[in-house]
Amino acid sequence: MSNRAKTYMLITLGEELLLGLTRNGHLTYIGDQLRQRGITLHSNYTISDDNQDIDQQFAFCWERSDVLITTGGLGPTVDDRTKEAIADALGESLVFDESILESMEERFRQIGKPMSDNNRKQAYRPQSAIALENPNGTAPGLWLEKSGKILIMLPGPPNELQPMFENQVVPRLEKLGLIDQGESYLQIRSIGIGESALETELQPLFDQHEQLAVAYCAHQGQVDCRISFPDSNGREKELHQIGEECRRLLGADFLGYGHDSLPEIVLNSLKYHNVSLALAESFTGGQIANAITDIPGASSVFNGSIVCYSDEVKINVLGVPEEIIRKNTAVSEPVSEAMALVAAKRLNSDYAISATGYAGPNRGTEETPLGTVFLGLHSAGGTEVHRYRWKIGRLGIKRRALYTALDLLRRKLVGNK
Repeated sequence: MSNRAKTYMLITLGEELLLGLTRNGHLTYIGDQLRQRGITLHSNYTISDDNQDIDQQFAFCWERSDVLITTGGLGPTVDDRTKEAIADALGESLVFDESILESMEERFRQIGKPMSDNNRKQAYRPQSAIALENPNGTAPGLWLEKSGKILIMLPGPPNELQPMFENQVVPRLEKLGLIDQGESYLQIRSIGIGESALETELQPLFDQHEQLAVAYCAHQGQVDCRISFPDSNGREKELHQIGEECRRLLGADFLGYGHDSLPEIVLNSLKYHNVSLALAESFTGGQIANAITDIPGASSVFNGSIVCYSDEVKINVLGVPEEIIRKNTAVSEPVSEAMALVAAKRLNSDYAISATGYAGPNRGTEETPLGTVFLGLHSAGGTEVHRYRWKIGRLGIKRRALYTALDLLRRKLVGNK
């Protein structure tokens, strides 16, 4: 195939997906990876491991796609039937590949475990297929070109699928000219402004540019706006000029370009300003610290977090004066202020965030009802406290507090430029 494929389809296999035991993260991941390279996934079908289901769905998708991707069903157990069913549908015989067996044996030697006889099943491949190396597991992926189409079979575990897709599938698709080597669009990330308000703000600008395609995606208190031209060649400069004008219009609500997350942006801003951060978390239970420490290099600016869920820990470990809690209760503006101030001092940090609140389901008072959250932010200019009330369930409140707290810090840092 020399021209870009028009239709990409995805089949995700597994009873666990249909039963709701596992999220279909493969759709999110593969859809995003393709989107970043100028391809919109046409459709996704989630099916069981039944041979007949696989055969019927594969035939349907193979006829209508240029590139067909499957996930799951390449393991050694009896319910792993993808390879066998698809080989049969294509009229391909399965051949035993010694090189696959050798890779599996080496993998088992590395992890210090014996290889079971049923693992030998994974060394078979359709006759026309090429094995894709799997350094993180025993099931190789498979790449097959036939009848002017491409079939890509990937293992189910995300830690195996994702590096295989990025390191082996993407380069092959790029070489064939089926995806862009770089992003074919500009993504503008915003926060603190709703999707409809964002469109109202930016659409007059977009209307000035013929053929400009615009797409919005709202998630986690953020809205992404993706802009592109049908033929991006020669119009990259214009695209970035539009992006800069969007940045000016959005002001502090502009989060960034590309795909960096809010925690990544905050961390980079802390590094840019050469300042440090501490946390004092109550009802969020270390969630903010986890988001920060998920990012490599966080230790250069993040000093630490004190998770003070109980009043005793707030008093005896963090150092909040007992009389402040006794007078105001733990979920209050004075306690949030004290938590941030004490965290900054105890952890010798330039900035500190505190989080205390009633996430539910059974607590709250008349003054501070269920869903009330206090977020404190300490800086050289003093300590400020912001009060919120969200009616979005316990996990939703905790998640919203995480992103709101980081955005408060981001805006403070932006204001200090």
